[in-house]
Amino acid sequence: MNVYIYTLGCRLNQAESEAVAERFQNAGFTLSAWSVADIVIVNSCTVTAKAEQKARRMIRRFAERSEVIVTGCYAELEKDEVLSLSDRITVFSLKEKASLLSLPEHIRTALSAGMSAHEAIVSFTERSDDLFAFDASSFQYHSRAYLKVQDGCDNSCGYCRTTIARGPAVSLPAEEAVRRALEIEAKGFHEIMLTGVNLTMYDHDGEGLGGLVEKLLDALGDGMRLRLSSMEPDHVDDRLLDTLRDHRMQPHFHIPIQSASAKVLERASRRYSIEHVEHIIERMREAKDDPFIACDVIAGLPGEGEREFMETYDFLDRNGFAAMHVFPYSPRPGTPLYGARDRAEERVRDERAEKLRELSARHSREYIMRQAGKRLEILVENGPEGTTGNYLKGSVLLPDGKVPVRGMIYEGVMTSTNPIIIEV
Repeated sequence: MNVYIYTLGCRLNQAESEAVAERFQNAGFTLSAWSVADIVIVNSCTVTAKAEQKARRMIRRFAERSEVIVTGCYAELEKDEVLSLSDRITVFSLKEKASLLSLPEHIRTALSAGMSAHEAIVSFTERSDDLFAFDASSFQYHSRAYLKVQDGCDNSCGYCRTTIARGPAVSLPAEEAVRRALEIEAKGFHEIMLTGVNLTMYDHDGEGLGGLVEKLLDALGDGMRLRLSSMEPDHVDDRLLDTLRDHRMQPHFHIPIQSASAKVLERASRRYSIEHVEHIIERMREAKDDPFIACDVIAGLPGEGEREFMETYDFLDRNGFAAMHVFPYSPRPGTPLYGARDRAEERVRDERAEKLRELSARHSREYIMRQAGKRLEILVENGPEGTTGNYLKGSVLLPDGKVPVRGMIYEGVMTSTNPIIIEV
């Protein structure tokens, strides 16, 4: 039987989807394209209205020919809406998401007893709320490994619905995180990305994410690379920043800034100052030679007038981010700012978002041009294509026409910037 897994949203969703894919494959299912799938699993997102619209559109499309299982943040908050899309849909809430790891064996047994796929799914009654059960040691969709070490968030940012869906912050014990990382290393992977809903909130009442990274670096071999997913600024401390000097820590960082206006940050209940963000950026650039620093920014947040927008624009321009993920403000039901009247009108919001995207494109081009002639490491992912340590997508060119090996790391010189080519 064929299974397709469709993932929207954050890297944590990707990590959890990989664990589900591994269980289905181990149970004898074939991971296939959606067009031939008997069962489709949708791991949804609720961060923007656009993400929910995309989920609804794809769920309807999948349900035309397949049984569809929907989980993730959107399914958690809008279960009835999801179920209304088709009678071929089953929802697993976030509290039940880990049950998907046991579902493949149940379906396999039910099918052998003569049940249909639909009957097998709806007859499954086991429910698990173990947030850290997603411990994949093989990865079907990525050449790097994902390690989930954190879930939930204790912040209540005024625009964020994910906190409502995911609940309070919890952390995987450091000893278990190290054990899982060593298992991934033993499987032959050369890079691990640490993930969480709010990764820098890891064990924030204890040694923090910096303490965990120290333990991982002490335990892992010299050839294992570590990469951090999105880093909320409020819990980025000097202990964590000190770990970035290790050569195994990849020169790629992502900071959700959202705004560089103190007024807007306060309005949105963001718990950091822009001065702290500047300190983080300075330390990252001290630790790594011209690292790839990306950020999230929201255009048109409540409280953002023209002055506040220009404060943000000038800050982003001055700091030369290698990439910016720009989101027009999307009022989310149930959040404190949902009914705010001091947000920019849609036309102005969209104009500001376009200006930020143009700025991002310019800085991205400048960053890539600066890498020409530099020696870079690249992790091969698909054919000759891969991702460099500083997160550029490019192709590996080996001597004598040799074919690069998926999952291996090569070192070479960037000889072309358009397209990006790393010649070994």
